[in-house]
Amino acid sequence: MADNSPTSNNLVIGDGVTFKGSISAPGKAIINGVVSGELIADDLLIGQKGKVSGIVRAREMDVHGELNEDISCRSHLLIHSTGKVTGKLEYHEIEIERGGKFKGTMSQK
Repeated sequence: MADNSPTSNNLVIGDGVTFKGSISAPGKAIINGVVSGELIADDLLIGQKGKVSGIVRAREMDVHGELNEDISCRSHLLIHSTGKVTGKLEYHEIEIERGGKFKGTMSQK
């Protein structure tokens, strides 16, 4: 039986889970564990304990944890007060809360 609920194409990497490789999620990717490699999603939410490193592509990004390396955000990137983004960043719109950190190079698309 097909699951056509709004969350059926979402991906969740839980706390304590480590994933290495390529992930493509047509919906929202919620990362509370560690992901290294390539991650493509429509929306990306990195929790406070989440850590993502590698080639990362998404329309919307919401960062409470760590995001590293080669990052491309087609729409809005929000770095929360606990968030840390490091590397090469391409973005359309960016918002950094007080306490949020960015280190690297950034260019607006």
